[in-house]
Amino acid sequence: MRLHVHESGAGPRVALLVHGGMADHRTWHAVEKQLVDCGYRVFAPDLRGHGLSPRGEYRPDLLAEDLVESVPKGADVAIGHSLGGLALSLAAARLNPERAVYSDPGFRPGSLPPGAIGAMRAMVETADKESVRRSRPRWSEADIEAELAGFALFDLNFLCAVEDRFGGDYLPAEPVVPSLVQLADPSLTVTPGTAGLLQQRGFEVTAVPGTGHCIHRDDLEGFMASLKGWV
Repeated sequence: MRLHVHESGAGPRVALLVHGGMADHRTWHAVEKQLVDCGYRVFAPDLRGHGLSPRGEYRPDLLAEDLVESVPKGADVAIGHSLGGLALSLAAARLNPERAVYSDPGFRPGSLPPGAIGAMRAMVETADKESVRRSRPRWSEADIEAELAGFALFDLNFLCAVEDRFGGDYLPAEPVVPSLVQLADPSLTVTPGTAGLLQQRGFEVTAVPGTGHCIHRDDLEGFMASLKGWV
């Protein structure tokens, strides 16, 4: 599947930004600006079932195949958040970026707690500016607008597929390129034990203090500071 890919910047370096579930490329607006100002050309796809990309069957391997079909190979850096981190990890060997960053990645989507899918569905269906502002008090108005825009274009059938077809363990056996796992504090998706296992397998692991799952929206400055040497 060919994805809708947002592009910006004209610098000599290339960055890929892969959003998490229920969002789209607009979640990266502030990170995108920082990277463009640093001389990057940014490519930010909408995953299938999200944003302006087509709908279809939903499985982790297909998310990875879509990335391989739709974004440049050999980028200077590729960053994937949550579900986007899972898709990026499954595509990394074929995309072959110079460096990869997995931001609170969903390597084990089958480990979601009971009721999580229902809560996600309710959030998408009922969210408005005030509810997002209450639950995410550190987010900018632009972040809130991007959240609601992503919800409006999200295919809720994706959540059914997560329950039925995302039950495997996709924790990478090793980094295929130099790789950073960036964790929220505490992480929603990576337990301390899993973080230690990733370190044993050759990943660099760091946490951004005081942040929730969407690190780049909770603390943009901390998000970028933790990427020193990676972007």
